[in-house]
Amino acid sequence: MKCAVIGAGAWGTALASLLSENGHDTTIWCLEPDVAEAITHSSANPRFLPGAVLAEALRGTTDKAEALDGAELVLFAAPSHVLREVVSHARAWMAPGATAVVATKGIERGSFALMTDVVAQELPGHAVVALSGPSFAAEVANRQPTAVVAASASEPAATLTQQTFSAPHFRVYSTDDVVGVELGGALKNVMAVATGISDGLGLGYNTRAALITRGLAEMMRLGSALGAHPQTFAGLAGIGDLVLTCTGALSRNRQVGLEIGRGATLPEVLAGRESVAEGVITTESARELAAARGVEMPIVHAVHRVLFERQPARWALVELMGRELRGERD
Repeated sequence: MKCAVIGAGAWGTALASLLSENGHDTTIWCLEPDVAEAITHSSANPRFLPGAVLAEALRGTTDKAEALDGAELVLFAAPSHVLREVVSHARAWMAPGATAVVATKGIERGSFALMTDVVAQELPGHAVVALSGPSFAAEVANRQPTAVVAASASEPAATLTQQTFSAPHFRVYSTDDVVGVELGGALKNVMAVATGISDGLGLGYNTRAALITRGLAEMMRLGSALGAHPQTFAGLAGIGDLVLTCTGALSRNRQVGLEIGRGATLPEVLAGRESVAEGVITTESARELAAARGVEMPIVHAVHRVLFERQPARWALVELMGRELRGERD
């Protein structure tokens, strides 16, 4: 199959290499000329995925038309805050009938649109699939066993994605619960910032476990309000991705929280970073979406106060612990 990947960050690069290794004719669009050059001629992306050896057949380009020419499957892996612009620009070169797969995790500011909604709005007539789950790019690139889920309202599109990406070290499940998969992938990044803050404060495993567990409860509350299936949050895109991102040393979102907990300000933490920590962006949109839907999400609100209102991190946790007592299932 002819495949295109739009976005050459760590995750887009790892998935492009996987597609190429699976025997698909794959081209990845890169914003930066040096990244395209390194992928094509050195089978590497030292800027965003250092140390990984990529598939030799994978090609990089800075020309979207070249990348998309004849592609039957197009994977979008651009950061959430620019995804709409990137997809809109790609529309002119999308082949009729091409399947759009979305690896970006987030909630669009202002519109509260999930990433598959953004792509569907910009690419009417194309089947859209969300690809999500517990998956650090570096480990996928290094062929570590990984399991993810492909979610789509179109069963044929989900099956196509499942078959195209599956490999001996990369197992893909399918589902029709797009909302649940997308919310799980987006909100776990906010919870990872929270657990990073806790770890940065020097608090223990008890605190981390409480934040992960109550964070999952918040994710399920918002998911239920938006029509997601509760069981999805017990799966790969829910608890699986949540635990990985909240505990793994490779988590960019946890690392942001860790530095905040140690006393750095958000501008200091983000200065000079090339890779995007989606949890920072999602904190704002998730807080607004929860308010619009009347859903209580105290951890999201606490993270927002620390990141954007300059509340001391320790005080935010004190406030969480001091909330009114209630039943666990309330």
